Amino acid sequence: MSDHRDTAPKTPEGVDTTKPSAARVYDWYLGGTQNWAVDREFGRRVEQLWPLIKPISRQNRAFMGRVVRAALDAGIRQFVDLGSGVPTVGNVHEIVGDRLPGGGAKVVYVDYEPVAVAHSTLILEQDEATEWAGIAQQDIRKPNQVFGDPTVRRLINWDEPVCVLMITVMHFVGPDDDPEGLIAQYRDKLAPGSWIGLTHAACKDSAPPDRAAEVRRFVDAYKDTSNPAWMRTDEEILPWFGGWPLLEPGMTSLPDWRPVAEPNAIEAQTRHFAWCAVAEKPRSS
Repeated sequence: MSDHRDTAPKTPEGVDTTKPSAARVYDWYLGGTQNWAVDREFGRRVEQLWPLIKPISRQNRAFMGRVVRAALDAGIRQFVDLGSGVPTVGNVHEIVGDRLPGGGAKVVYVDYEPVAVAHSTLILEQDEATEWAGIAQQDIRKPNQVFGDPTVRRLINWDEPVCVLMITVMHFVGPDDDPEGLIAQYRDKLAPGSWIGLTHAACKDSAPPDRAAEVRRFVDAYKDTSNPAWMRTDEEILPWFGGWPLLEPGMTSLPDWRPVAEPNAIEAQTRHFAWCAVAEKPRSS
């Protein structure tokens, strides 16, 4: 695989780099290179509201990496990343390509934002991964359109196990979109042995008051945007798995799901602000 991370970002055709992109800002939080000055400036303003935004973004990405590797170890060879943003800095196709060179698995990214899709297309072309990985420009809130997308149909066989990733996306799905019913549509599509991996923003009772105030200011800042965010408790999120058994260690904080190293002092603070879990569809169903 080529390593686009060592080169300056190339501008996809038709992409406006004078306006910040949520996907590229998230890439900056992760320490990636697929961003421009306007994205970094916006990211720094957000960081002033919530200084933990970079550590928690990186904890989310680390969790996703552990889930993908665990799924590969369990024999799963299909991955659908919902609300994927820009696939860079240790994203799914990079992990799969490192573990299974030559396209031993299939990967589909799904995102409705044109900027994210344009960057994703370019990156997959540069990484020579288009035979086994692709991007579908679809809204994850419309599962039937996701299932019917030509790229999804080309790469994913729903009769075999699939690992569906919902990383840092469901807190942007509001009550009016019926998140429990939405995820049920994905659950119903999946074959036995499939996984759903999910992270969700939270503000737990254990959070220090000053840190809790920061995250609430961060959420308030997004209320009037096109992507308002909702904080939820573990009791609100757990029913979304439809009774599927959770893989060990169950629903927990980001640093505590099968860690490979102890978090540092800053990373440990993210425990108060997100839930994560992975569930497996029973093979007897």
